[in-house]
Amino acid sequence: MSVREMIKSYPAAINLDRTLLADAVEALLECTQACTACADACLSELDVDPLRKCIRTDLDCADICATASRVLSRHTAYDADVTRALLQACIQACTACGDECRHHAEMHEHCRICSEACQRCSDACQSLLSSTN
Repeated sequence: MSVREMIKSYPAAINLDRTLLADAVEALLECTQACTACADACLSELDVDPLRKCIRTDLDCADICATASRVLSRHTAYDADVTRALLQACIQACTACGDECRHHAEMHEHCRICSEACQRCSDACQSLLSSTN
């Protein structure tokens, strides 16, 4: 099932730009998966100790992005203040996680991939946040 198809099929008005909303939800879902997989990959490395903060930021980011993707997929009785707070939290979590993963990116490919997913997610959330009413 496509995020864009579901957003397009919503029968009532949506108080957000539907294209930006779809971009954000897709990026949030991608980031959730990348962060979850990166944390798991970090746990599989031989030397886990230097990756503790990375694992923590991965898991925090994954949880925040997963929650935001679900909330942003609901439009009935929309609350702009909640949307803005969620998007700001996602941007902060993605920035923290992306920065931490970048520290390990030269040594661990999964951290490079995760960092890039975090950047895309942060950008998509920022674009949607900038358009909110």
